[in-house]
Amino acid sequence: MTSNSISRRGAASAAPRPAEARRSRLARSGWWPLLFVGPFFVGTVTFYLFPIIQTVYFSFTTWGAFGGSTFTGLNNWQALFQDPEIPLALLNTAIYIGIVLLGIPIAVWLASLINRPGLRFANVYRTMFFLPYLAMPIAIALVWKVLFNGDFGVFNAALELVGIRGPHWLSTPGLAIVAVSVVGLWMSIGFNIIILSAGLKGIPPELYEAASLDGASPRKQFFQITIPLLTPSIFFVAVINIIAGFQLFDLLYGLIGTQSPVITQSKSLVFLYYNESFINNNRGYGAVIAIVILIVVAIVTAIQFRLQRRWVNYV
Repeated sequence: MTSNSISRRGAASAAPRPAEARRSRLARSGWWPLLFVGPFFVGTVTFYLFPIIQTVYFSFTTWGAFGGSTFTGLNNWQALFQDPEIPLALLNTAIYIGIVLLGIPIAVWLASLINRPGLRFANVYRTMFFLPYLAMPIAIALVWKVLFNGDFGVFNAALELVGIRGPHWLSTPGLAIVAVSVVGLWMSIGFNIIILSAGLKGIPPELYEAASLDGASPRKQFFQITIPLLTPSIFFVAVINIIAGFQLFDLLYGLIGTQSPVITQSKSLVFLYYNESFINNNRGYGAVIAIVILIVVAIVTAIQFRLQRRWVNYV
């Protein structure tokens, strides 16, 4: 064995291994990683984890009229299963979500029209559809409240032209939540169009050219190429719309309010939480409702992600 080979082996053994080099770099970096991760960690704990833990604790307490809480165990949870307003609030929330989801096929159709090759002012159309999504829900509610007015509203005036006497949309039990849902559908279409338009741009145009050469009609291309390849975007907007639907409060508050008798039959889960926590000052029971909303949203979202394997096509 020559002296050169011995020196090369010694140099190789003296060189640090990759794992040891990484550990030494981390050791030298010291507190620098914490400087970047720390604000995110503190924000997550302060604004997400701590409120959840605090809400869980509040669900086992009863609050007095002037503040102060008393630990009462499972009393609030027992009252939850005896409260007839919970099933009604769940039903109203489900009706709202179901009607809002009808806006997805409408948005798919509109996005397909806007994204046609050669269409002029396509960006203007997208902006016009997206503007209602940017407006404050209370401001939108004030405008639609005038449109839904039973005495001088635009909708009833249009119905009178064909000899139909329109109802009091926001004062009729059962019909009020439908009217609120129609406004929610109108607000969501703009957001859906933007997301679906991005998905449409990701579909290779070569697929449509090949389908045209094979004699496929535009209708057949839409249902056999556009819809299957657009399912990831459809799934995304469905998840977002359902989660937003469980947060229904602003439109309900602005269109119906707290003084209308019909609100007792039109409460959503979040409105019920607001009523118990801030109107009745029953914060312990309000915390229970908040936990129920969190659990229901988590379960529904998990089911959606489980079922998406059967119908969503990722290319």
